[in-house]
Amino acid sequence: MMKSSNNFKADSLLLISLLLCLGVRSQLTTDFYSETCPTLLSIVRKQVQNAIKTEIRMAASLLRLHFHDCFVNGCDASVLLDGDNTTEKFALANVNSARGFEVVDAIKSAIESSCSGVVSCADILAIAARDSVVLSGGPTWRVLLGRRDGTASSATQANATLPSPFEALDEIIQKYTNVGLNVTDVVSLSGGHTIGLAKCSTFNNRLFNFSGTGAPDGTMEVSMLSDLKSFCPANGDSNRFTVLDRNSTDLFDNHYFKNLVDGKGLLGSDQILYSSDSAVSTTKSLVESYSKDSKLFFNDFANSMIKMGNISPLTGSNGEIRKNCRAVNS
Repeated sequence: MMKSSNNFKADSLLLISLLLCLGVRSQLTTDFYSETCPTLLSIVRKQVQNAIKTEIRMAASLLRLHFHDCFVNGCDASVLLDGDNTTEKFALANVNSARGFEVVDAIKSAIESSCSGVVSCADILAIAARDSVVLSGGPTWRVLLGRRDGTASSATQANATLPSPFEALDEIIQKYTNVGLNVTDVVSLSGGHTIGLAKCSTFNNRLFNFSGTGAPDGTMEVSMLSDLKSFCPANGDSNRFTVLDRNSTDLFDNHYFKNLVDGKGLLGSDQILYSSDSAVSTTKSLVESYSKDSKLFFNDFANSMIKMGNISPLTGSNGEIRKNCRAVNS
């Protein structure tokens, strides 16, 4: 009986240790490629640096790609897949809008020259997003790695899960909640709009006939409203671009939140963080805090990016390491 009990204990300990090993192996780690691709981070940094030197707006585009990837079926590089109009590239939030795919191709090509078949496109997106923020003057963080690439991409799913600039605050919060993020993440990640541009079509609903009132959005500051009406006239070109963070275009800072306090948020989904009736006790106080304390914003943004990058990653033997980020392996 004693021997049987000891065997049971030994078997139990072996099972526990196996489970712990499996648990550790399935988690993302900061040193995932330390042996298989030790130069990875410097390769990505150089490529992102080159891309931003060529076009400063690319920093915002690469950050947005990672965001739009993770919200749809987890961080699996599904946003990069080419295909017919059923893929994520054709979702409302991405078509004629998501960009930076050529930069990702260049990064992948440079990595493949050094360590072929090792690094996932999903991890490339995560590193490139971090580097884009850092090179724009924002915070840094240690990127968790070990994601693998997905083999499916759905425009329908993207349309259902990506937050829209036209949605109410509770709808936006719900979409974050659905992927395991909270209200702090909503506000801090929205701060990514401190860099980048937006089309007239994403905010002209606020300029002339807001919510069918026949009048502009009353939360928009008067001089900004006047400027935008001239820039985006009612029957004008809705594809014209203007800056998301007025008076602080390309610097990653907390100025975006100062704008919200002053009624100068560009997108409806930006300004409601401060001005919505339902924002009084939650998002509004965070906006005020970030507008006064850039260190707090930087810290929360970095933490939220780590959390977002951990949405349903494929690890272990799930998914694949794509040879070409635009196509599943044949």
